[in-house]
Amino acid sequence: MAWNISHGTDRNNEVLASYSHMGSLREHLAHVLSSREWRVLKPAFGMRTGDPFSVFPRDAGRMATVLTAAATHRLMPAEFAKTARDLADAAGRAANARQPWEWR
Repeated sequence: MAWNISHGTDRNNEVLASYSHMGSLREHLAHVLSSREWRVLKPAFGMRTGDPFSVFPRDAGRMATVLTAAATHRLMPAEFAKTARDLADAAGRAANARQPWEWR
């Protein structure tokens, strides 16, 4: 099973990521971010198990900033840094378009 996350760059304008990959990303994010930064991401990276949800554009913009910082952190493994960058870009596009950032 996988997340289909809106405002991505694939042919369907989505970011695709398996639940297990996102679970591992969540662990790396918690490791490299401060508690304040983690709280920004918690609505999307809490213990969700595939239930679709939307993030308000303003919140998506904040998440984009935090995900960008996480992607460039020296302790973030390259595989997960790429996913964090892809998600940051998608969240930023949703925020700039003033559209909800949808996770299905």
